[in-house]
Amino acid sequence: MVALLSGELSTAELDLITSESIAISDIVLWELAKLLELRRLDFELRDPEFLAFLRSTTIFPITIEIARTSTQLDFKSDPADQIIAATSIVERVPLVTRDRRILRSKLVPFPK
Repeated sequence: MVALLSGELSTAELDLITSESIAISDIVLWELAKLLELRRLDFELRDPEFLAFLRSTTIFPITIEIARTSTQLDFKSDPADQIIAATSIVERVPLVTRDRRILRSKLVPFPK
């Protein structure tokens, strides 16, 4: 999501994201707010384009099944990344990520 918002997607990533509908875990919204607080991103959460993007995006809430799955992964990471990976598993949606720890997972579905 950060690469998408900062315009740093590769051509392959951009092709994948524009050809599929986008879904995110709700914790991604918190991560974006934290990155803005830390000044690691520069945009406005109330920006009309961003809000339009959110309206067209599926946002998965953290469920008990996602919480449980996040504790049973085959990698360790920060809790937000574990929730994002667990959301991908539970909701059966491929995860687009650059995180090397997550990419080594045998449980998380990735785009083909």
